[in-house]
Amino acid sequence: MDTHTISLSGVHILIAVGAVMMVVGFLGCYGAIQESQCLLGTFFACLVILFACEVAAGIWGFMHKDTVSKEMINFYDSVYDKGMTDSLSMDKNKEQAAATVLKVFHETLSCCGKGQGTAILTSITDRLGITDICPKNHLQTSCHQRIEELFSDKIYLIGIAALVVAVIMIFEMIFSMVLCCGIRNSPVY
Repeated sequence: MDTHTISLSGVHILIAVGAVMMVVGFLGCYGAIQESQCLLGTFFACLVILFACEVAAGIWGFMHKDTVSKEMINFYDSVYDKGMTDSLSMDKNKEQAAATVLKVFHETLSCCGKGQGTAILTSITDRLGITDICPKNHLQTSCHQRIEELFSDKIYLIGIAALVVAVIMIFEMIFSMVLCCGIRNSPVY
């Protein structure tokens, strides 16, 4: 399985997750507006399933953080190669999506290049105006090193983000069940 297939699979997974979240959000909003026990109960059930999936994914990710780190580095390498090829080509009409993703990688992680040599090469091409990929301060830090640091030294940040999402989901479940029970016990119906 090549990196292009892996990145397309990742895109398809993200699209599917977004579609599921849109349907779940619709169930919650429409169920609250219509005061429908059925829709709110379905919303609650979907939230429980999503919460269980989030916990399972978090545990799997923590247990396999080295594998995830290696896959992220492989993804970065493929984007770097594609972005540099597109930026160095003389056809400026080409879509440069890979170069844009690469620039976001570099600005977010404050790094540039796959290693020391590629960081220097990219900085030189940026200074000459051939490419515009590295951050403006032309950092010489390898992105491989930053990615490994993210998944080893700063794993707690990812854990905190997952914990915040989990707490929000718990509150959503509580509020949807309270609303559902309130509708059931309402004397109007």
